[in-house]
Amino acid sequence: MSINVVTLVGRVGGEPDMKYFESGSVKCRLTLAVRRRSRNAEEPDWFNLELWGKTAEVAGNYVKKGTLIGIKGSLKFDTWKDRNTGADRSSPIILVDQLDLLGSKRDAEAAMMDGSPDHF
Repeated sequence: MSINVVTLVGRVGGEPDMKYFESGSVKCRLTLAVRRRSRNAEEPDWFNLELWGKTAEVAGNYVKKGTLIGIKGSLKFDTWKDRNTGADRSSPIILVDQLDLLGSKRDAEAAMMDGSPDHF
């Protein structure tokens, strides 16, 4: 049996990085700052997120720097060869399956007036 589930709640660190492909696919990359539950957690942990399809479009339309979101997804690793040294490199990425727009009631009401749902 294998389990690969990641659940995070935090604030978006920058504007969504959207990429549109000729095939019609849409990809969005975000960074997410998450504070650890400890007395000494001054600096947040940063996670790289990757969203596809409808979830990516929603993020592009409704998520901004500083937005509080919750995500559920799985951990994957992007791998490549370093151009200068030829060494193998990798970077952890959270592949997001579910995006929840959190935040204040006023933010949610404004989003509802725009016709956006809060769970994707």
